[in-house]
Amino acid sequence: MTMYELIDKKKEGKELTKNELYYIVKGYTDGSIPDYQMSAFLMAVCFVGMTREETYYFTMAMKESGDELDLSGVKGMVVDKHSTGGVGDKVSLVMGPMVAACGVPVAKMSGRGLGHTGGTIDKLESFSGFNVSPTEKEFIRNVNKIGISWAGQTVSLAPVDKKIYALRDVTATVDSIPLIASSIMSKKLASGAGGIVLDVTYGSGAFMKNTDDAVELAELMLDIGRKEGRKMSAAITDMNEPLGYAVGNSIEAAEAVECLKGNGPEDVMEVAYTLGSHMLVLNGKCRELSQAMQMLEETISSGTALKKMVQWIERQGGNKAMVYDTTLFKKAEIERVIKYTGENPAFLTKGNNPEASYIFEKASQLYVSSINGKAIGNAVQILGGGRAAKDEKIDMSVGVRLLKKTGDIIKKQEALAIIYANNEEKCNLATEIVREAFGISDKKIQKRNKIFREIF
Repeated sequence: MTMYELIDKKKEGKELTKNELYYIVKGYTDGSIPDYQMSAFLMAVCFVGMTREETYYFTMAMKESGDELDLSGVKGMVVDKHSTGGVGDKVSLVMGPMVAACGVPVAKMSGRGLGHTGGTIDKLESFSGFNVSPTEKEFIRNVNKIGISWAGQTVSLAPVDKKIYALRDVTATVDSIPLIASSIMSKKLASGAGGIVLDVTYGSGAFMKNTDDAVELAELMLDIGRKEGRKMSAAITDMNEPLGYAVGNSIEAAEAVECLKGNGPEDVMEVAYTLGSHMLVLNGKCRELSQAMQMLEETISSGTALKKMVQWIERQGGNKAMVYDTTLFKKAEIERVIKYTGENPAFLTKGNNPEASYIFEKASQLYVSSINGKAIGNAVQILGGGRAAKDEKIDMSVGVRLLKKTGDIIKKQEALAIIYANNEEKCNLATEIVREAFGISDKKIQKRNKIFREIF
């Protein structure tokens, strides 16, 4: 076989065999298949798709392109959790200590975030001294000793994925559900967990923009995991507005701590409890989700989840004092409060016309009708809180703190958000983006649950 023949076959919508897909991945890994041919193949996949069988074998070939983490030394079955991403998503930092406090081992490898904000590893590095690169022996020892350990994903796990993703990023082939599924699952399966809970997000702040695509992606990843003998479940979560109030690495880490102290935003806790319950059931710790939910809630009310975070941060070299006193997190030099002036046409969700202006002038009550998650994320990236390349340094101290959420009452000259910045020009740019991210209406908006659907 030749790569030319396989590109042509896929272009015509024909199904590729296991051997053909392994040939493609192996050839691209060792360099015998050049970028231009792999680009053509990826574009063909974008146009004609892949069957579930093709996606499974493509994923397995990617997984087998490197090392696989051996978690057999961990006492008990490890259940991993993966989110497809969002704005203000600090759920892992909340859920990890809760699940570990229930006696279920949490051994997780995470990547650094690309795009608008940092990933879980970046947020953990907000704790001064935290070591995100323990050796494999240290990683396993930590889990067996205190029930939890976290590490940055090594380059040896599914290394071809990084190479393929870089090519997809510059060839407009990112938005393909089979390619997204194989990218995520090749790394998750190589990470060695016996069970995987998927948090598939949708909305303006997520990669999947609608529920249909989110469900399709979730079901495809569940199918891949189950074929590999892993216990699987998924939740479809709404990311049309940021999760919680904090968006930015240090302020998100601080908000996660507040969650464990019992002061967390309702939306963050809803997602953390839901996904954590799935982890306890997949592990076998609980038989029913309701029982698991109750157990997780008790870790918050009793303080055991907070104690677990203290152990975790200290065990990996971080400053545990930051858990007790969140004012110790790094702070930005500039704090700018954004107020609702009632003058910006972008706020008029009924349209930019005199009638709408008149209605808003006479309205007895105004409400926040929407918050564009993607816009808030873009503002944080402009401030320096996100990265365009894996090795790019990010500013841990910058971010956006929302003071209002969808459904809240808003009055003129009342604060909508606070921007944390270290550069005046960047702060000005972010201010305009954040200001226009809010929609205002004279109609009361009902707050929606974050969990759209759970799939088992």
